[in-house]
Amino acid sequence: MTHTTTLEWRVEETCLNAWPALREVLLDGWILRISDGLTRRANSANPLRPVVSAPLRDCEALYRKHALPTIFRVPSLVDPSVDAQLAAAGYTREGDSCVLYGDIDNLAAALDPDVLLLPQATSQWFAAMAALQNHTIEQARTYRRIVGQIAIPSVFAALRIDGEIAALAYGAIHDALLCYESVITDGRRQRRGYARRIVASLAAWAKRHGARAACLEVDASNTPARALYDASGLKTELYRYHYRRKPPAVWP
Repeated sequence: MTHTTTLEWRVEETCLNAWPALREVLLDGWILRISDGLTRRANSANPLRPVVSAPLRDCEALYRKHALPTIFRVPSLVDPSVDAQLAAAGYTREGDSCVLYGDIDNLAAALDPDVLLLPQATSQWFAAMAALQNHTIEQARTYRRIVGQIAIPSVFAALRIDGEIAALAYGAIHDALLCYESVITDGRRQRRGYARRIVASLAAWAKRHGARAACLEVDASNTPARALYDASGLKTELYRYHYRRKPPAVWP
């Protein structure tokens, strides 16, 4: 295994730990994640190594038991035969995303006096996140449970402007890698540099806590977000991934 591949799988591990699932099942080199349907990442089968096939039948049975669609997350790190197998089985493709990376010394890292860094997410932080993400009550409850599952060092950031929350995010560190999660800006206050200030504060916190690099996952088509992260120092695209979803059964 090359150093690059080792780094890529370290990043995979970090991202899984930074956005944990409520329940998980290990199966033949895959981790099947179950979280009441909130986000594909937390409700999909993810490879833990360079697998060459997907256990379709067992995965479908498990997700059917939990009344969830069967979704496989397919990183470019695995053999192309996995994607071909899923396509041949009728799984549709969606959610093309990329994984970005940058050395901590190349990141814009500076503590901002207006960015509050919390060692734990408070009820006010959760409420603000739910409002910015337009979550339903049930979605907000599930999000809170997922974040409550984080076992690695983490910090929760909030930027308040004129008495209102303008931007939020959190960061988590695993294996000397900072993972950015839930970076979001109030839709009425976008393109004012607020997200960049949050990201820079999280980088400064991570540097103080021994992180040597940072990573995150982002929708490949989200040009503004990718520009933000590039300007913040996450200039390397390590790899990509997409999802394969089993279509719902059509009854005659």
